[in-house]
Amino acid sequence: MAFDTTLLTLTTGSSETVTDLTRHCEDFLASTAHGRDGLLHLFVPHATAGLAILETGSGSDHDLLATLHHLLPADDRWQHRHGSPGHGRDHVLPALVPPHATVPVLAGRLELGTWQSICLVESRGSNRDN
Repeated sequence: MAFDTTLLTLTTGSSETVTDLTRHCEDFLASTAHGRDGLLHLFVPHATAGLAILETGSGSDHDLLATLHHLLPADDRWQHRHGSPGHGRDHVLPALVPPHATVPVLAGRLELGTWQSICLVESRGSNRDN
């Protein structure tokens, strides 16, 4: 069977964000999966963004950003130095929060855990379009 592809363009704003993409993924599957089983693969072609599957709305999204700040401080230690101070950390982010995710689809629906969401993690607010 053929597979379907769509391009989703988002404006994330002027600060780092965790943006829930689950509804977009469900809408895509509703129009393409037609009750079939398979895999939904997502990819972000962006040097400072990644995809994470996590709980949102109860503070986990903020905890993720705080953890990234702890692991990747925005200071002058980075070799990648163009842009704002500490910008090198943004280019290391995809090594920890990869720019891809694959989620099982059963009967045309995402097979996520009860509290799981598919999220875009953008560490550099000045790159607004993803």
